[in-house]
Amino acid sequence: MTTSPMPEPARLAHRYPVLAALSESARQRVLDSARWARVPAGAVLFDDHQACEGFPFVVEGSVRVVKCAANGRELPLYRVAAGETCIISSSCLLGHEDYNARGITESDTVLMLLPKAEFDALLAEPAFRNFVFHLFAERIADLMQLVEEVAFQRLDQRLAGLLLGKGRVLHVTHQQLADELGSVREFISRLLKGFAAQGLVKLSREQIQILDPAGLRRMASEGRHE
Repeated sequence: MTTSPMPEPARLAHRYPVLAALSESARQRVLDSARWARVPAGAVLFDDHQACEGFPFVVEGSVRVVKCAANGRELPLYRVAAGETCIISSSCLLGHEDYNARGITESDTVLMLLPKAEFDALLAEPAFRNFVFHLFAERIADLMQLVEEVAFQRLDQRLAGLLLGKGRVLHVTHQQLADELGSVREFISRLLKGFAAQGLVKLSREQIQILDPAGLRRMASEGRHE
């Protein structure tokens, strides 16, 4: 027996329980004004200097938010998974500013965009206002950790940390690791070859086998308490 897919409004309520805490009239305004979109993997949802058209709810899929340099390099800032939303979109709406980062879908993604006028109106609802500001607090903590890693950790330490916690065999390219760390492929390849020479990993095409997780863990933690 097959089951029919959950309707989009029901999936929205499932992913975002905060909506159940809104007044009945506010919930109805959300549903009436909702703009739905299905976006394929790899699509640019927003980019530097674009106007923010609304508050995004990610119902399915995920979005990678990055800061781009003029030379094409990217620094990953955070990911927005289903049930979360985007602090940069929130700040742009609150500050009436354009985007200053890029958002790219990592997989096929279903979005609900709440127009700016409705976002402004919902801020009068305590439950929604608390949701937005709690999101700010969580994301700022994440970004502070990122600043600490970039400013105070060497690239080899960050790479060692990135390899941990994903199982013994990683199916990933050197370019993907470089993108994740905001670096370039050549640097990552050189470091991985060094890791392999130390017996920490074994390299093959689009695959990295972890041989010594304890050694990687020691490398990742070097200097954190200095």
